[in-house]
Amino acid sequence: MADLALPTAPGRVARTARTWKLRISATLVAGFVLAVLLVPPLVGLDEQAVDLGAKLLAPSLDHPFGTDDVGRDLLLRCVYGLRVSLLVGVVAALVATVLGTAVGAAAGALGGWTDRLVMRCVDAFSSVPHLLLGIFIVALFRPGVWPVVVSVGLTHWVSTARIVRAEILSLRARPYIDAAVSGGASRLRLARRHLIPGVLPQAGLAAVLMIPHAIWHESALSFLGLGLPTHQASLGTLVQSARGTLLAGDWWPTLFPGLFIIVPTLAIAGLAGAWRERLNPRRRSELML
Repeated sequence: MADLALPTAPGRVARTARTWKLRISATLVAGFVLAVLLVPPLVGLDEQAVDLGAKLLAPSLDHPFGTDDVGRDLLLRCVYGLRVSLLVGVVAALVATVLGTAVGAAAGALGGWTDRLVMRCVDAFSSVPHLLLGIFIVALFRPGVWPVVVSVGLTHWVSTARIVRAEILSLRARPYIDAAVSGGASRLRLARRHLIPGVLPQAGLAAVLMIPHAIWHESALSFLGLGLPTHQASLGTLVQSARGTLLAGDWWPTLFPGLFIIVPTLAIAGLAGAWRERLNPRRRSELML
């Protein structure tokens, strides 16, 4: 009996590890969302308020994250910055997912020369580095939230399009699709009743996985000075404005905004990974961070 129990032990350990990973990720995501929603109205302080007499204070009970180079509370600034970054990430992920789903569904459902033409365009678009194309798009507009949303959304739909197309091609090989075609179902009815509903779970997973990717790109663009205005709190602008203080030995203005970038994105990716394994435990999604 002991020999029979041994092979199941690694499986139990793996399941326990996945369960704890899911719980920790869910707790972190819920905590960050509650902080973004509740801290600004409850605190009621202006995150732009300057206090030159309290500049670059180390972390303490009064200022758990310390203060920046003009005396602003870093905890409040990080919460406001995370709110902006989450807004950009969620909206940009939705834009990219809708666009990618439409392109992938059209290629997979129509097939033939339309499929070949669309996928060659997708290959050409994906050959351009995302960040360079994003910089070009943002540079066309004045700094702000919506140019960043458009930039991230228009540069991250390719992976979703490929996933949706592959899923639709897989669905088209199913017997019930052949039965619907034999029964006289048109391409429009086939797509509306069978193909599009079948790819929605994969499209939703792609949207969730896109959120941390979009947050990273927004932070990168803001760090380069091409995203949000420097006076507006976002995680990228906070890290960018703290470069000088880091060279002077003041570590907290850089550390805490950096953690607010890393920890939420890892937590969201953990939730998406659990969803991915539940949807298709035998195959990993093509969409990676």
